[in-house]
Amino acid sequence: MKKLISVLMPCYNEADNVEHAYREVRQIFEKLPQYEYEHIFIDNASEDGTVELLKKLAASDRRVKVIVNTRNFGHIRSPYHGILQAHGEAVICLASDLQDPPALIPEFLRKWEEGYKMVRGVKTQSEESFLMFAVRRTYYKLVNQVSDIKLLKNSTGFGLYDRCVVEELRKIDDPYPYFRGLVSDIGFSSFEIEYTQPARKRGITKNNFYTLYDMAMLGITNHSKVPLRLATMLGFGMSIISFLIAMGYLIAKLIFWDNFTLGTAPIIIGLFFFGSVQLFFIGIIGEYIGAIHTQVQKRPLVVEKERINFD
Repeated sequence: MKKLISVLMPCYNEADNVEHAYREVRQIFEKLPQYEYEHIFIDNASEDGTVELLKKLAASDRRVKVIVNTRNFGHIRSPYHGILQAHGEAVICLASDLQDPPALIPEFLRKWEEGYKMVRGVKTQSEESFLMFAVRRTYYKLVNQVSDIKLLKNSTGFGLYDRCVVEELRKIDDPYPYFRGLVSDIGFSSFEIEYTQPARKRGITKNNFYTLYDMAMLGITNHSKVPLRLATMLGFGMSIISFLIAMGYLIAKLIFWDNFTLGTAPIIIGLFFFGSVQLFFIGIIGEYIGAIHTQVQKRPLVVEKERINFD
């Protein structure tokens, strides 16, 4: 009996790419007759005609399954929800803009058949801007220094995940999950395949400073308490320094009562220095409080407007 493979592509305003992505995946599985596949698109309420194109594809090919969200639920919740809707023996996650090359699918499947529960793509080179790639590398180094688990560097989630991994994800009740961290935390056997990320050929990227910052902070707050502990230790250390400086000025004033003039410079420097440090760590604490707030609300990952070909 043929094994069913689920291919998941999240999309938002990708009218220029979804048909190309569908054709590439179809051509790949035509050369892999030992597998059946379902091609799941989860759309974040696109406004450029993407949904209409997906409906046409689904009407002509029952293997194409479409989920349309009521609104844009973001780049974290929507793909995760899509993974949980897959029914295959394994799920292959890749971007609909084709920056995750579908040509690696056969290699993912080979390694999966060898027994690996996760086969993940790792970007060693990228045709995106050098500055952005350098920033990403620096971020992963930082996260691995402070994280309680080891995150895979330069991995976007592109890869294959066995059904047992997906079943573990189903047990995790997280309304704002950091997928890359969760699959590392679960700890199943993994194989990494290196690749060069191609440049986007059609359309424009939907990532901006906020979305990248959101993912960066989520990776830290969900998998590390180091920033909080660092804030506590530094706060304690600076309080001791402040006390010693204050006592030093008091003693100097008592000894040199008539000659010692208290200058404004130390006061101003100390005020702004400690004020800036306090604001920085209040921001760190605020990120953790925000994460707790999201968890407490227990809102659904997404709300679906419609789904096609899931019957």
